Amino acid sequence: LFFTPVPTKFLARSRDVPRPWSETRLPFEGGHVSVWQRSDVEPGRPKVLLTHGWADDAQQLRPLADTLAAAGLEPLLLDLPAHGRSSGWRSNLLQWVRALFAVTARFGPWEGVVAHSLGALAVSHALARGLPVRRAALIALAPPPGQFLSWFAQAMGTGESLAARMRGHVERREGVSLGQFEPGWLGMRLNQPLLLVHDRGDLTAPIAGSEALLAGLTAGRLHVTENLGHRRLLNDPAVMEQVLGHFLMLMSTTPALRVV
Repeated sequence: LFFTPVPTKFLARSRDVPRPWSETRLPFEGGHVSVWQRSDVEPGRPKVLLTHGWADDAQQLRPLADTLAAAGLEPLLLDLPAHGRSSGWRSNLLQWVRALFAVTARFGPWEGVVAHSLGALAVSHALARGLPVRRAALIALAPPPGQFLSWFAQAMGTGESLAARMRGHVERREGVSLGQFEPGWLGMRLNQPLLLVHDRGDLTAPIAGSEALLAGLTAGRLHVTENLGHRRLLNDPAVMEQVLGHFLMLMSTTPALRVV
């Protein structure tokens, strides 16, 4: 139950995605992950990967991706495992990290990456493990998995003993300590310029997580929004402007790049 996202896949699979966006299916762990690209983007532009959070899908970031494309970047959208049009019905954070490396091996390296919520946490861990990215924008960064396990155990009425057993099971199966998703572990290993965007009133992913990560970064900036919650900030013009400005800094050092 913990590893099964809210069943939104039927909607994602039936939704028409407008041109010029098209889907490429990349084989991954016995299934596939779906990557979306624009057919009207000239080769050689700086590439930016955009991905979503838990129980969401890549198309939620399409307006932001279109904004980046209009500014001269090449955006790619990723449906993470068990989400959107990617295969599978259950997934976990470590599998998401593996998917990021698999997609990067095929389509990267990246000039930038944008990620939302739990996708931002997966991207943070991947960056700490060497994912080749020059800049990153993390929107509504999710709390570390230990916090989610505690919330899940409380909701089930079982107390912290269930959370501890689940954590031990996950760590044994995946061979990775969940402590590697804590802000303290991540902050000292993230060297790329990072833009953090978070709403002050976010109830799904409290802003304290972004503030804790920011405290350990050597090159980080936090943009705080008001009254946008956890998802509405993805389509907010001011947030898009912040993200675009963050990547325009890398574009200024890229030869022969035309900004429109």
